[in-house]
Amino acid sequence: MGRRLDQVTAHPSAMLLGAQLLQVLAWPFLGGSKVGGAFLGVIGMLAVGSAVLAVRRTPHVSRVVFFLGAPTIVFTLLEAVFKDTDAIVLVSGLLHAPFYFYVSYAMLRYLLHDDVVTTDEYFATGAAFTVVAWGFAYVFTVVQIVWPDSFINAEGYGREWFELLYLSFSTLTSVGLSDIVAVGPQARSVVMVEMMVGVFYIAMVVARMVGLTMMRHRR
Repeated sequence: MGRRLDQVTAHPSAMLLGAQLLQVLAWPFLGGSKVGGAFLGVIGMLAVGSAVLAVRRTPHVSRVVFFLGAPTIVFTLLEAVFKDTDAIVLVSGLLHAPFYFYVSYAMLRYLLHDDVVTTDEYFATGAAFTVVAWGFAYVFTVVQIVWPDSFINAEGYGREWFELLYLSFSTLTSVGLSDIVAVGPQARSVVMVEMMVGVFYIAMVVARMVGLTMMRHRR
């Protein structure tokens, strides 16, 4: 039992990636009820905890992630239960966005700090991408609360968290498949920044992998 636990904790980036993807798959079935929302909140707390474990492997990471992580975990559950309370959703977004952006920065440092790619670093490549998408989705949430009707969909509104997350993933991957769009100037400015981040991330990861492959062949 202890050996299995060690094997799981040895890959915190895989835990984070798994928790993020589980939230995506479970939301359509559980997001509409408070019980389901609470369960998703627990998964979200697992994701945050996994993120903290993941960035602990990064050299010289400050304690910012731990100070942000504790209140973020609390508001993850509060938001899941009181998802219609603007004050809680706003504070949650203001905590989650910097937390996830800092985690993504720390994970990128983790990916780039040596010349050997480990199994956990492969998982970190995908996990860092989902973390950035989550961070921008929370920024969208804050923008939507501060400037109402910044996002719309085919039905004329676009405030649901899952819709904003869907917009974040479609923007970050540059696929342009989202039926929810930014109409407010503040929202559009954030979306444009995410577009640039997505292109930069993919270019950086591809360049990193190609460089390591060439280095391995030379050796």
